[in-house]
Amino acid sequence: MTFLDLHADPIDLTAALVDIPSVSRDESVIADAVESALREQTAGFEVIRSGNAVLARTSRGLGSRVLLAGHLDTVPIADNVPSRRVGDILHGCGTVDMKSGDAVFLHLAATVAEPTQDLTLIFYDCEEIAAEFNGLGRIERELPDWLHADVAILGEPSGGYIEAGCQGTLRARLTASGTRAHSARAWLGDNAIHKLGPALARLSAYSARSVDIDGCVYREGLSAVRVNGGVAGNVVPDYVELDVNFRFAPDRSVAQATEHVSELFDGLDLDFAITDSAPGALPGLSAPAAAALVTAAGGEFRAKYGWTDVSRFAALGIPAVNYGPGDPNLAHKPEEQVPVAQISHVADVLRAYLTG
Repeated sequence: MTFLDLHADPIDLTAALVDIPSVSRDESVIADAVESALREQTAGFEVIRSGNAVLARTSRGLGSRVLLAGHLDTVPIADNVPSRRVGDILHGCGTVDMKSGDAVFLHLAATVAEPTQDLTLIFYDCEEIAAEFNGLGRIERELPDWLHADVAILGEPSGGYIEAGCQGTLRARLTASGTRAHSARAWLGDNAIHKLGPALARLSAYSARSVDIDGCVYREGLSAVRVNGGVAGNVVPDYVELDVNFRFAPDRSVAQATEHVSELFDGLDLDFAITDSAPGALPGLSAPAAAALVTAAGGEFRAKYGWTDVSRFAALGIPAVNYGPGDPNLAHKPEEQVPVAQISHVADVLRAYLTG
């Protein structure tokens, strides 16, 4: 079994985690290592296993609880494992998303002897693939009492800033039908692709709003993300699909976002259907436990662009933030890398927060 030294510098612990391949649905080796390390190198934690997720918590009766959550899986490796360090930069798959955040949480679990709040740690599987496989969703269904907390910190990459809440996401599919014909006699057909013209024009002219919520500015976006149509280079197509993705501010519900997108395409000769959606999460920074984290981080915070699992915690009524090392723009890239100073900074801030 791979040995992880939780008392080592979290930079070195990040490298050790990166060196364990853990592409989604293949997390058993890293979960074994994390479970063994938590059982053998921490004190006062109840540790359990759920599939390829590892959960640990204290029960010291400290009056409030902080939940630290991070996923163990990565996207497919792009010739970037094992890790390598060049100067002050650590390279490798997962250095950003999000094994550096996991390393910080594991290190703190082993080295913070007297936290001022009870701790729950959740290291889960299958975050990088379809939501139906997400280990956090399984834990919510099967072990809901493990998700009780006053604030949740998700170690997603945030460049060392607190990124509050998250955008919601909605995907819609517009379809059009026509009549197939030989392109040399196009007048005998009815081109389905051409019917997308008005929809694309409305998307091009769309003006996305920005909204300030608790000092976090969320900028929305509505984009065409996929077109599928046509059967051959000499055939007028009789069917076409256009997929649209709406990233909306967390002051909108999924129902409100659906209504907004539907109204944009109202009156067009297209069928409209929602194919996927997930609600956003409000910042929640006014909650006492979250406000204390902002103070520990020097008062620096910003809105989270994109959807993360903080939405799951928000739906449970738990204020949640994203806070971890790494530039999220480098996540999933072959050149994924993290400045080691960010790992140390996040560890220092969270140590100060957890020790009061």
